[in-house]
Amino acid sequence: MTGVVERADVRPALRRCVGIPVDEFVSKHWGQAPLLSRPPGGFADLFGLDAVDELLSTHGLRTPFVRVARDGTVLPKAEFTGSGGAGAEIGDQVLDEKVLGLLCDGATIVLQGLHRTWAPLASFTARLHHDLGHPVQINAYVTPAGNRGFATHYDTHDVFVLQIAGRKRWTIHPPVMVDPLPLQAWGGRSDEVAAAASGPAAIDRVFTPGDALYLPRGWLHSAEAVGELSVHLTIGIRTVTRYALVEEMLAMAVGAQPLRASLPFGVDVADPAAVEPELAATVAALRDWLTTVDPAEVAGRLRERFWPGDRPAPLRPLAQAAFRAGLDRDSLVTARPGLRWRLEHDDPRTVTLRTFDRTLTMPAGCAPALEWLLAGPVRRVADTPGLDEVDDALVLARRLLKEAVLVPA
Repeated sequence: MTGVVERADVRPALRRCVGIPVDEFVSKHWGQAPLLSRPPGGFADLFGLDAVDELLSTHGLRTPFVRVARDGTVLPKAEFTGSGGAGAEIGDQVLDEKVLGLLCDGATIVLQGLHRTWAPLASFTARLHHDLGHPVQINAYVTPAGNRGFATHYDTHDVFVLQIAGRKRWTIHPPVMVDPLPLQAWGGRSDEVAAAASGPAAIDRVFTPGDALYLPRGWLHSAEAVGELSVHLTIGIRTVTRYALVEEMLAMAVGAQPLRASLPFGVDVADPAAVEPELAATVAALRDWLTTVDPAEVAGRLRERFWPGDRPAPLRPLAQAAFRAGLDRDSLVTARPGLRWRLEHDDPRTVTLRTFDRTLTMPAGCAPALEWLLAGPVRRVADTPGLDEVDDALVLARRLLKEAVLVPA
C-alpha cells in the first residue's frame, strides 16, 4: 500500500500556479505547451522583496545557495563571498555589501534552493511535489531594470514562473529539441538555439506581479527586467521520464547472463558486418529478458532514486519533542504533510513502513493502526484501531513522532 499525505482540497499548490482548471492544464499543457495565466490570490505570502533582503543579509547563506550572473556569465563566487567575521570564518558566506555593488552594476542575483532556506516556500514545495508527482525545487531571480540574467536558452526540466515584484519581459520560442534530458543541455545546440530565437516568438509578454507561466522542458526563453528591479520565482520540476525507467532496467540487466556474454574471439568491433549478427543476438536476448522484468523491482529502484529528493513539509524539532514527551490518550496527531509512504507485507509476521529517508519494521498487528494514522487528516491517539490497549497506541504514536512520520495536529 502506497500513499502520500495530501490536503482535503484537490491539488491546492498546483492551483496556485495555473489560472485554469487543473484538468484542463493536465490535458492541454502538461508536457506539451506553455501556459500564461493569472491565478487568483497572488504570491505575496510566498516571497517578496523583504524576503530577498533578509536572505542576503541575515541568513548567512553560502554558495551554492546564491549565484550571480552578469551579461549571461556566472561570476566566480569570490566576487560576492568571503568570511562571515568573528566566529563565522567560513570563507564562502555571501557578503551583502558585495552583492549590493554587483546589483548596482546590473548583475542578476540568483537565490537557489529556496525550498530549503525560506519557510513559506518549503511548505509550499512539499505540497506541490505531491500535487505533481515529480520532485520540485525553487530559485528566485533578482534582476535590475534593463538587464537580462541569461541569454536565450532552454531548460531540461519543466518550470513554473511566478512573477513576484516589478515587471519582466519574457520571450518564448518553440523547442529546437522536444523533451530534452539533462544530458542534452542547450549548450550543445547553441547555434540552433540562436537561429530559433531570431524567429517569431510564441509568447512575447511583459509580466507583472501575479502573472504565472508554465513552460515545458525544451522551450526557448529569455527574460529582461523592464523599468524597475524585477523578482520572479522559477519552480523547477524534475520530471521523472521514461528514460529513467530505461536507466533502471539497464542497471538490472547485469543479472541476465546472456547480456553479459562476450563477443566472439577476434571480432572487429569497427566492422558493421561483424557487429550486425552480435547486435541482432543482443537485441533478441534483451527482448527475452525484458519480458521477465518485475514492475515491483523497477518501482522499488525508482523509489530509492527519487524519494530522497522529495522532502515532506518541514517540522519543528523542539516543539515536536515537547509534544511527544507530553503525549496522552487525547492528543491529536496527523501524518506529516507531503510525506510519501509505503506499507509492505513481505513477511507475515511484520509490516514495513518506508518513507523518503527511513524504513521502520513493526509487528504485523500494527498494520491497521498504521494505515489509519497515515490516511487521516487528524487522529486522536485513543481512537487508534487494531491495538489491544491504549498504552500500545501511545507507544506507536511516540515512535512515529520520533521518526518524523506523525506531527502534532
